[in-house]
Amino acid sequence: MTEISPTYSLIVPTFGRPDEVYEFLESLTHSTFKDFEVIIADGTPYKSLEEIAQPFYQLIPITFIYEEFLPVSDARNRGASEAKGNYFIFLDSDCIIPPDYLEKVDAFLKKHPVDLFGGPDDAHESFTPVQKAISYSMTSLFTTGGIRGNKKHVGVFHPRGFNMGISRKAFEQVQGYDTNFRCGEDIDLSIRIIQAGFKSALIPDARVYHKRRTDFHKFFKQVFRFGAARINLFVRHKSELKITHLFPLVFMLYVLLGGFTLFIQPLIFIFWFVSLFIYSLLIFIDSSIKNKDAWVGALSVRAAFTQLIGYGWGFFRNALEVFILGNKKGLKL
Repeated sequence: MTEISPTYSLIVPTFGRPDEVYEFLESLTHSTFKDFEVIIADGTPYKSLEEIAQPFYQLIPITFIYEEFLPVSDARNRGASEAKGNYFIFLDSDCIIPPDYLEKVDAFLKKHPVDLFGGPDDAHESFTPVQKAISYSMTSLFTTGGIRGNKKHVGVFHPRGFNMGISRKAFEQVQGYDTNFRCGEDIDLSIRIIQAGFKSALIPDARVYHKRRTDFHKFFKQVFRFGAARINLFVRHKSELKITHLFPLVFMLYVLLGGFTLFIQPLIFIFWFVSLFIYSLLIFIDSSIKNKDAWVGALSVRAAFTQLIGYGWGFFRNALEVFILGNKKGLKL
């Protein structure tokens, strides 16, 4: 009997996140759309996480790949090589998938057949206040300009690796992820697919709940890498640096240098202080309303400053490394 291939292959790289993998798989058991398989590519050192998946093998089709210290791009490519579906959907292991996620994706693709697609991310009600604040910061108009999965997104949409679908044809034509490209590899892949002539689309209703980082120190390190990666993307794809990508750098310089105006011109210092207060107040109010929690609103202010300064610093450091110090490979990310 000929085996029927699933429509969607959900490919998930992971590295030492057993609780998140369990939650991810548990959420998929509630999916209202059943025509899918799951491929987990695990790089956890010293111990495979496959035992975490054992309770779900009878509920959903799972393929498990294990190799110690398997890098994320290699993991995704390995997952794709094992996939049987017509579409590959790359998801992060710290995501919780809503029951109707695949139903929304399938309905959209039947009306608008594209080869590259993705959706937004959001915070689940079970997330900690810090995770909700970080989620707000990463998706807010006041921080990212609404470029990460916003319905009013301007320009060509570049899906991110936490929620990124690609047709088998497009993935194979561009030969998948570039394993030499560290951080920003998902955006690089999106760009190469679009340059190859394939169409991209945002599916606004194909939302996932994304945990991201669990504290502000880890969040700073993450956004630092994102900022540095933007320089690497610019080196490879000259047309992909937008004015919005410079905002974190400008904000970082504004925050760090503005305080010195107290010793130069007090009126300018007052303007600097009031402008940052108003910006913080807007974030606090907006996040408090959206999350229905003033504490999350307060934490969102810290998350926003952490994100913008961290991204701006990574952008600046890697620009210095590449364009001034002459290291074309950039910082080791």
